[in-house]
Amino acid sequence: MSSGRGKEAAEEGSDAGTNQHTTPSRYESQKRRDWNTFGHYLRNQRPPVPLSQCNGNHVLEFLRYLDQFGKTKVHLQGCMFYGQPDPPAPCTCPLRQAWGSLDALIGRLRAAYEENGGSPERNPFASGAIRVYLREVKECQALARGVPYKKQKKKKKKEMRSSDQGQDDGDDDDDGSSSHSAMQFS
Repeated sequence: MSSGRGKEAAEEGSDAGTNQHTTPSRYESQKRRDWNTFGHYLRNQRPPVPLSQCNGNHVLEFLRYLDQFGKTKVHLQGCMFYGQPDPPAPCTCPLRQAWGSLDALIGRLRAAYEENGGSPERNPFASGAIRVYLREVKECQALARGVPYKKQKKKKKKEMRSSDQGQDDGDDDDDGSSSHSAMQFS
């Protein structure tokens, strides 16, 4: 009887392993969708653009095309709500793609390009023009919202970790492991 249970457990374990390899992560699924969308966009250009001839200008046109599907209100300079983080009333300013969404999209497409055989040196998603465009979108949206984008401060975390390591807080166990280590199951 115990050998039958062991066999079932082994089969369950092997099924879990295969499911894990066949089900892509959310990131991988999104990257594939983005790559297919970009390919579709290139094929629908007149004349169609082969991926081998794609350059930074095509990527910029794609990003501008995506703006029509955006959900982020970006106030124009003439709008009375320009620079206000929480406008009190609606306005006619356009909806755009948020900077963070565009930045993440470019990151996924950049990776997908290389995974699909493109050389890193010719990657149109890594061009300087794309970085400049993203920076301009970020600054424009920050001004229009009246809320500046702030870089996350990673420096503080490093300083905290180094100061934690340098101090003996008396929480060490008898085996020398710290209470800050990950919990282990036996």
